[in-house]
Amino acid sequence: MSNAIRNLEPKALWNNFADLNAIPRPSKKEGKVVDFLMQFAQRHKLEALIDPVGNVIMKKPASSGMENRKTVVLQSHIDMVCQKNNDTEFDFDTQGINMFIEGDWVTADGTTLGADNGLGVAAIMSIFASNDITHPALEALFTVDEETGMTGALGLQAGYLDAEILLNLDTEDDDEIAMGCAGGIDITATKTYEQHAVTATTAYQLTVKGLRGGHSGMDIHKGYGNANKLMNRLLFALKDEVLIAQIDGGSLRNAIPRESSAVVVCDKSHRVSSLFEKISDEIINEYKSVEENVEITIEKVNTPAYCLSSIEQERLIKTIYAIHNGVYRMSPDIEDLVETSNNLARVLVKDGSIKVLCLTRSATEVGKQDLSNQLKSTFELGGFEVKLDGAYPGWKPNPDSKILKVLQNIYFDVFKTEPKIIAYHAGLECGILGTNYPEMDMISFGPTIQRAHSPDERASISSTQKFWKYLLEILKNIPLKS
Repeated sequence: MSNAIRNLEPKALWNNFADLNAIPRPSKKEGKVVDFLMQFAQRHKLEALIDPVGNVIMKKPASSGMENRKTVVLQSHIDMVCQKNNDTEFDFDTQGINMFIEGDWVTADGTTLGADNGLGVAAIMSIFASNDITHPALEALFTVDEETGMTGALGLQAGYLDAEILLNLDTEDDDEIAMGCAGGIDITATKTYEQHAVTATTAYQLTVKGLRGGHSGMDIHKGYGNANKLMNRLLFALKDEVLIAQIDGGSLRNAIPRESSAVVVCDKSHRVSSLFEKISDEIINEYKSVEENVEITIEKVNTPAYCLSSIEQERLIKTIYAIHNGVYRMSPDIEDLVETSNNLARVLVKDGSIKVLCLTRSATEVGKQDLSNQLKSTFELGGFEVKLDGAYPGWKPNPDSKILKVLQNIYFDVFKTEPKIIAYHAGLECGILGTNYPEMDMISFGPTIQRAHSPDERASISSTQKFWKYLLEILKNIPLKS
């Protein structure tokens, strides 16, 4: 339905989004979309460059009469989270996103949509391509690798940007203005194990699927099921009857795991079946109010050649059970804000190797350090080697921000209601960018996007229209130069 999407209003924005989504843009593989943006700049005679880490920077002079306003940088990231349903055939490295319209929503066919942060990129492109939008002198900052390391923001050096104000277009509720966000750190736990020859006569594949998943920051407090944790409960209940041959659960650190599968071997299949039915029924009943589509299945498969020993299995299952997942601490200072959390994102057991990936987030450096130390200690007690890397700072809220006041006033004037002023439990690039541009006044807002980082991601058409109207009014009302 690409033609139908191209006919949506505002047409410039949706056409740029359709063009963008035709190009593969996984994190760390943004070469094609970088080329696309540089060709766009050349076509519209815009000053543009690629910095040493791959970020694209463009500049556009002020429209007539706006030369005395402060320079603004419009910022969005060009990579996207690549998630798909298990039964969807799709290659994110080579294919563009298949989009369609469903009521007020644009969504994708079994994959993430890329509205996070593609709608922000498309909005910036639309402004830079226009000849009739009122705006001050503008800079565009298109960052790479936001979703898996924020290396684009981390690598941006001082001196590339002249703006005094930064508008980050990467939030996901159109009635919210963000003035702060959490920092994060990646935790990777690994170990090897001696493979034991299988002597059992029967093998089963256990599967957990159909969970909501979602953003490991924005959705972590909603009580959704984590497929890795639920699979571990199944394995814990069965640990005296089976031996694990392999586990494959979750995918990306910043996505709540939706699916997990495990292959186990056993001799007493009737005992395994009855125990499995009992624990799976308990889990489904426990989560029925938030995970109405969860499926937990068991089926016979070919017997594998190797499995874990009973001792190694016990150690693994108990370690995963002990690893904290979900909200660790709520903020004592900001109402309803998650301060610190962990996402048990990936569990892979195969061919003598175990790997577990987590993403820990916190609005404070102390909270981030405390929880990462707890997780590291737990993994080490289980015999794992632990690596902490990919750390990035949070963005400290500034209630006295001058551009925040401007955006509040414009929002009320245009929509006759007050916006919500919040800090996010998610990783925005503002905190990182502020390390090399400490005097820049930053704020974040965007259109309504639901279920980001999952194949159910969708973007509101009416909200995108509202966001566009708001963005244009902001550009008309940028303060005068000091």
